[in-house]
Amino acid sequence: MISLLAVLSLPDTDQTSQFRENREEMVRSQLASRGIKDDKLLDAFRKVPRHSFVPEEYLRFAYADQPLPIGYGQTISQPYVVAFMTEILELRPGDKVLEIGTGSGYQAAILLEMEAEVYTIEIVKPLCLRAESILKQLGYKQFHIKAGDGYQGWSEYAPFKAVLVTCSPTEIPPPLVSQLAEGGRMIIPVGKDGFVQHLVLLEKEKGKIREKKVMPVRFVPMVNEKDKQY
Repeated sequence: MISLLAVLSLPDTDQTSQFRENREEMVRSQLASRGIKDDKLLDAFRKVPRHSFVPEEYLRFAYADQPLPIGYGQTISQPYVVAFMTEILELRPGDKVLEIGTGSGYQAAILLEMEAEVYTIEIVKPLCLRAESILKQLGYKQFHIKAGDGYQGWSEYAPFKAVLVTCSPTEIPPPLVSQLAEGGRMIIPVGKDGFVQHLVLLEKEKGKIREKKVMPVRFVPMVNEKDKQY
């Protein structure tokens, strides 16, 4: 396989082919080998061009097993973490999903490939506008996006069958819990920036919420409009 460092020097058609090979290798070595089993989800990772969501200076690392900076102190998450968080939601076509922390837009694209109806919120307006532009350029349509405070959720479109949060509050936001539909699931990193964080899975059954820590992680903090962590 051609090194990722050489990708930028390839002609367009060869570059496209190389990125396709890199996606296939990513799926094999980073996802399937670590226990991601959902065939539709694995196909989504084969289809979505992660390099389209990565700043040009990091393009050679687009399919590497790591998060990458996207500006404004934010990152695009490690592919495995994106896959793990998506798979644990057990999505079905048509499910209404609320994403908090649009970031690059990559996670939203994966959700769209899973045939979810996506509502996504990003507090950093330039990132919101950039993600919206990329998603539209790639042909995605079944999504709603806005710049705003994700802690509050998006009540006018609630309830949501799934809520996926890609930034870490110190405690689970009550507004997001209240917007979760009966039988729904939420996956959210919880903990202070610089300290241990855990992905927490919430399930709503008969009006009651069950919580379970599922994996230690490291995410950027969830902040308000004054850049103060929740």
